[in-house]
Amino acid sequence: MSVIRRRCSALLAGLLLATGAALAQTYPSKPINLMVPYPPGGSSDAIARIFNVPLGKEVGAQVIVENLGGVTGALAAQKVLAAPADGYYVFQGSPNEVILSPLANAAVKLKAEDFRLLHPVADAVMVFLTRQDLPANSVDELIALARNSADRPLTYGSVGIGSLYHLILEDVQHRTGIKLQHVPYKGNAPLLQDIAGGQVDFAVLVYSASMGALADQGKLKVIGQLGAQRSELLQNVPTASEGKELQNFSYKIWTGFMVPKQTPEDVVQRLHTAISKTLQDPTVRSQLAAQTQAASSAMSLADSAKFFDSETARYRAIAKQVNLQPQ
Repeated sequence: MSVIRRRCSALLAGLLLATGAALAQTYPSKPINLMVPYPPGGSSDAIARIFNVPLGKEVGAQVIVENLGGVTGALAAQKVLAAPADGYYVFQGSPNEVILSPLANAAVKLKAEDFRLLHPVADAVMVFLTRQDLPANSVDELIALARNSADRPLTYGSVGIGSLYHLILEDVQHRTGIKLQHVPYKGNAPLLQDIAGGQVDFAVLVYSASMGALADQGKLKVIGQLGAQRSELLQNVPTASEGKELQNFSYKIWTGFMVPKQTPEDVVQRLHTAISKTLQDPTVRSQLAAQTQAASSAMSLADSAKFFDSETARYRAIAKQVNLQPQ
């Protein structure tokens, strides 16, 4: 390399460093968009609106909630990736949008590695629920019933092929050797309605207040939860792993704040610190609990990265195991 080329390379490197430092020092200098990958009114939107004001106070700028539904949440994820990686677009995502969508939908071109997880923010309680008259009152009894129903496989609903709920029940079949019949739905609401109406035998879904109300009315049964330990929000329902059939079985659906991978490190650190402080806000924690969500445990940036990598590897392995093909 010539002397001139070396000097030019050194100058370019210096300019890049200076630009990054200047960005970090002035960040944030305008409002930050928190991108929600679903329309207003759902649980994802509720989480964003719990966080946006207190997070804005911690980071030092207004945080604006932006909703964009479509392609199972991937449309919003792709919009964030198309924006400059400068910390002014933060994606509120879960495994469904950034890990599973590319595995199930050929039109989705993003991959989990395009994002950096700043911090998980909320964990939802997932449960096994059944129609009221299904003769099973525990997860072990449900599996035993499925074994004895080879002539008429039990039906389970999910929000679609390749969804987290679909993959979880594919994993259950792989672990136990039972055979189930999958019935895809376009959303949680019609599926919950059909379980209450007896049109489908059971499902795995995120626990919600409306589900609890239907259970109290005797229209369906909540027979087990999927976490490693009983949630503080649902202490009276045993975990699946407390039984004999699904020991060491644990799933949770988490929501996290993410940015494109190329976002400057100092900006990432600023956002991570603000999110961590917001998670300790008692009002934020109580509002999440009212939405049947638990505030995520504190994580460093390194721990967040390890968690995201392990979740990505886990769901890709299950997708490969069940031969999930993009449609």
